[in-house]
Amino acid sequence: MRVGARLLLSDISFTVSPGDRIGLVGRNGAGKTTLLSTLAGQRSPAAGSVSRTGAVGHLAQDPRAADPTITVTARILSARGLDRAVRALRAAETAMADGSERAMNAYARAEAEFQARGGYAAEAEAARVAAGLGLPARVMDQPIGTLSGGQRRRVELARILFSDDDTLLLDEPTNHLDADSVAWLRGFLASRRAGIVLISHDTSLLADVVNRVFHLDPHRATLDVHNTGWAAYLAQREADERRRARERANAERKAAALHAQADKMRSHVATAVAARNMDRRADRLLAGLEPVRRTEKAARIRLPEPAPCGRMPLGAVALAKSYGTLRVLAGVDLAVDRGSRLVILGPNGSGKTTLLRLLAGHDVPDGGRVVRGHGLRLGYFAQEHDTLDPAGTVRGHLAAAAPHLGDGEVRRVLGSFLFTGDDADKRVGVLSGGEKTRLALAGLVHSGANVLLLDEPTNNLDPASRAEVLAAVATYPGAIVMVTHDEGAIDALRPDRVLLLPDADEDLWSEEYRELVTLA
Repeated sequence: MRVGARLLLSDISFTVSPGDRIGLVGRNGAGKTTLLSTLAGQRSPAAGSVSRTGAVGHLAQDPRAADPTITVTARILSARGLDRAVRALRAAETAMADGSERAMNAYARAEAEFQARGGYAAEAEAARVAAGLGLPARVMDQPIGTLSGGQRRRVELARILFSDDDTLLLDEPTNHLDADSVAWLRGFLASRRAGIVLISHDTSLLADVVNRVFHLDPHRATLDVHNTGWAAYLAQREADERRRARERANAERKAAALHAQADKMRSHVATAVAARNMDRRADRLLAGLEPVRRTEKAARIRLPEPAPCGRMPLGAVALAKSYGTLRVLAGVDLAVDRGSRLVILGPNGSGKTTLLRLLAGHDVPDGGRVVRGHGLRLGYFAQEHDTLDPAGTVRGHLAAAAPHLGDGEVRRVLGSFLFTGDDADKRVGVLSGGEKTRLALAGLVHSGANVLLLDEPTNNLDPASRAEVLAAVATYPGAIVMVTHDEGAIDALRPDRVLLLPDADEDLWSEEYRELVTLA
């Protein structure tokens, strides 16, 4: 597999069989998402082939692929073709009103087709899967386009889990799930007989579900296959590191002794040949060692130095927003003071992302207004990365976000966010979720923003990059409005206030609200 000129994987072979639950792990940008989309048939490998027997279901990181006009129920049922059968059955029911024999026969055929595909039992099963993932019954008849990003993500996951697919390829399935839904998903995946390949930075999910681990090493362009569970894999990796360290220390000690002895002997003609042989033996000792696993780099993430602003740079008065007949926000009043730190909590679909989009000016409210105070400079991080142009390049995005930077400075900033060399010319559309997160954050660095709107800023990040983001949040002196389900982000934010949706109740932050974070 290649991305541009960069070689990700070379000459690897493996099989995913029924009952395999494979954890695909590696740092952000290592190629995990690229490998999954290649297995799904959405990309072609540079060499070699992928053979598929049976149906393959793929949960991608972008939930916007579904037709926004179809209902949640129809989208989930479409995994087994039941959506067409249901539409035909409903149409036949309507046509039966004339009482004709032809209409009765059409209804009988439609019902037979519906029952052949699983019928009412399958409908009930789809509803159970949706409920397990935290989708309330009230959204099941809503169009996909009226849902929040987190709800759309849950619908796509429910569709994949409801399917009869023989292989499931799941890219960060716990994103946007609350604690109860994650627990339900763990049990579901552990009992599923399909072959599963799972990308996740949720180590508890990996520990409870996987029985094989594939580690993608971009430095060696290899995939290390471990036919063990997660705990055994971690223990084996640690033991291998200790063994390699011992072997290298012993080899270096012996090589040093050989080189020292050769140095004493090489000045005499009679022993010069023996000295050269000792040098060669020392070199062979070191050459035969396994390569040392490189310490993975972490992005050096920092947030902008805020520009001066007034006492209240951002506010909202009676904000309201609806999608069709669905009221998402009603009467939201908000005052974001200079340097303040506000966390927005609420269940999926309560309007958290919608509120941030309204404050950022990406959506227009149906009622009320956004108040932009003196000196306001906004920085907006969108959870679905819809502020990034998928057709643009990494370098082009940062150059547009910070037009005052020269090309050399753009490359320096990108390098600090782990976009080096040819990575700067990658199309944004081919980036992994973690890479998109890093790029979006890079765009904030030189923005001078004094109010940051952060929507799930730790999603898709490996542990090292997540730690960098949290450290940056903790030290940023400007105002932050954050939506998160990550308790670590709450610790870094140290909120002084909380806004609870959908009721738009504002309160001083208290640790009593912490239990709502993972349920958000």
